[in-house]
Amino acid sequence: MSATLEQRRHLATEIPGPRSRELMARKSAAVAQGIGTTMPVFAVEAGGGIVKDVDGNSFIDLGSGIAVTTVGNSAPRVVEAVREQVEAFTHTCFMVTPYEGYVAVAEALNRLTPGDHDKKSALFNSGAEAVENAIKIARAHTKKQAVVVFDHAYHGRTNLTMAMTAKSMPYKSGFGPFAPEVYRAPLSYPFRDDKQVDGQAAARRAIDVIEKQVGSGNLAAVVIEPIQGEGGFIVPADGFLPALAEWCTANGVVFIADEVQTGFARTGDLFACDHEGVVPDLIVTAKGIAGGLPLSAVTGRAEIMDASHVSGLGGTYGGNPLACAAALATIETIEAEGLVERAREVQHLMLDRLHRLQADDSRIGDVRGRGAMIAVELVRPGTTDPDPELARAVAASAHQAGVIVLTCGTYGNVLRFLPPLAIGDELLVEALDILTTAFQEATA
Repeated sequence: MSATLEQRRHLATEIPGPRSRELMARKSAAVAQGIGTTMPVFAVEAGGGIVKDVDGNSFIDLGSGIAVTTVGNSAPRVVEAVREQVEAFTHTCFMVTPYEGYVAVAEALNRLTPGDHDKKSALFNSGAEAVENAIKIARAHTKKQAVVVFDHAYHGRTNLTMAMTAKSMPYKSGFGPFAPEVYRAPLSYPFRDDKQVDGQAAARRAIDVIEKQVGSGNLAAVVIEPIQGEGGFIVPADGFLPALAEWCTANGVVFIADEVQTGFARTGDLFACDHEGVVPDLIVTAKGIAGGLPLSAVTGRAEIMDASHVSGLGGTYGGNPLACAAALATIETIEAEGLVERAREVQHLMLDRLHRLQADDSRIGDVRGRGAMIAVELVRPGTTDPDPELARAVAASAHQAGVIVLTCGTYGNVLRFLPPLAIGDELLVEALDILTTAFQEATA
């Protein structure tokens, strides 16, 4: 980030300001209407915990570009690494004339991801692309076709990943037909499950559905987000993920962890699977991997990763040298600046405040999450009925007051908080103050 970017919320104009309104008019004329925006403001600078717009307004960032700028926007190591690489070369295509950066990123992922077994990696561009390739690899390895995903899942917007994603609007509606051989199992959702359904019971429930509706003899892979993202930051009950992984191992099914949103220190562990010691066969990463540059990866057991024939995997831009340089600098930043521990500090600060807010407001049905991946689920008082209107109202109020906050959830009733780990405590506290006021205003 620019050394001159002041870490202070500041509203210079109404929201949106005149310059942003001009640009939004240009967007409406030039950009397909299917590309929506959360806020009608146009960024010109960002870093730490601040995003500054074209009208001089500075917003507190609780979104991180949807969990991408975990180490902070334009983090110094990332900027320097990309600058050096762009001066050397911007692209050759790794499949034509390879380069060391790609290999170094693969080595780093093999070292850092869960498990001490032999691993290999392949690099791609987006989370959805990596998920698709993980399925290709699992099918090649098992010689089976079926894929199991879960209620409330989000895995992307390509044809196969739309089939894997649970929520129809806006992700799937009108875009079918979708890829076949994708089946859905029930998730552990502690807030909405019966109190007697602990992690082990929820796993048995899911496995029963899988065995009856698919059968392990047909099943190539089980794919799950260790903490769901777009589905509502749902944290499965303890024991759910290990039981699923054990069943997969016993039945020759590839267990794939989609850590696109949860990876790279976001949850207070380097990867969310680390929380319960779960070792996936394949792990999919993207978002926070490269400090804002487009990169994704599939990393996993060497014998599974090598199942594809030569040239069966790849892509023109996969593992672009600029993105690889950024990824290595991002990993260095996480390790050098202790960002795993910083995520735990953010968790403590945010959960403490949000639980206090919940105690005074019966519309906050649940507070959940780990690290700097925290959410509140909003309901109508005295029920578990979702209240998406309240979520929209609180988010809109926060936006007008200068705080970037996102909604999510199958029912649209979840406020999610994804601050960059470069944010300071003062900005976090101020953002939570503004959210508290937003809830109070939504009562009026």
